[in-house]
Amino acid sequence: MRLLDLSSPIDAGFWEPDPVVHTVMSAAEGARHMASEMKEHFDLDFPVETLPGGEFLTNDTVTLTTHTGTHVDAPSHYGTAAHGQARHIDQMPLEWFHRPALVVDVRDVGTGTISAERLKEGFDRIGRTPEELDIVILHTGASAYVGTPRYFTEFAGLDRSGITYLLDLGVRVIGTDAFSLDAPFTHIIDAYRRTGDRDVLWPAHFAGREREYCQIERLAHLDELPAPHGFHLTCFPVKLAGGGAGWARAVAMIED
Repeated sequence: MRLLDLSSPIDAGFWEPDPVVHTVMSAAEGARHMASEMKEHFDLDFPVETLPGGEFLTNDTVTLTTHTGTHVDAPSHYGTAAHGQARHIDQMPLEWFHRPALVVDVRDVGTGTISAERLKEGFDRIGRTPEELDIVILHTGASAYVGTPRYFTEFAGLDRSGITYLLDLGVRVIGTDAFSLDAPFTHIIDAYRRTGDRDVLWPAHFAGREREYCQIERLAHLDELPAPHGFHLTCFPVKLAGGGAGWARAVAMIED
């Protein structure tokens, strides 16, 4: 079994619409912090020079959104559900996140939308149509731009026919190497201004209000997979209570 990391990092050096703030407490600062906490909470005096080199443990404080880096969107992220209370990320079945997966190469689409017909062409090309609960991944090529503003404006996302087709097949986790499973915000808003058609407004996300499913966004390294199917994807989301999304370490499990 070979493991291939399909995750993009959380990196405070990347360009993000909502910047990541990453503060590191050094080991020396950790010693002073620990001594202060012991005094405040337990009235214990502890001289930091007792520790080797006057050091204790480092610590990281990170401020970020749940949609930074590779993450899984929960149904509650999509808004008010037609079927009642939408489930949060900590309530989703683990079985959804360790499944056979297949990749559809849609890099030829460029910036725009992916229809059901385009997906069918892709499945015909690789010789496999998704079965119920398979994970489908869109290879848009956007991961080449991760860490830059282009990552948020140059990729393809599903249109209404595309998302409906996958959900009809029984797919419940859909992935992409792009920022969003929908087309870029700029493309969507421009299309709406031109057409006045409300169906172009975030169809992939809004479909989750009617039918329960999850997205895994901001995948990476899809071009390193040896084949477009024949592997399992493991992408368990962090168990964030009441969260609309959870970060995930996405890993392809490949039989050699």
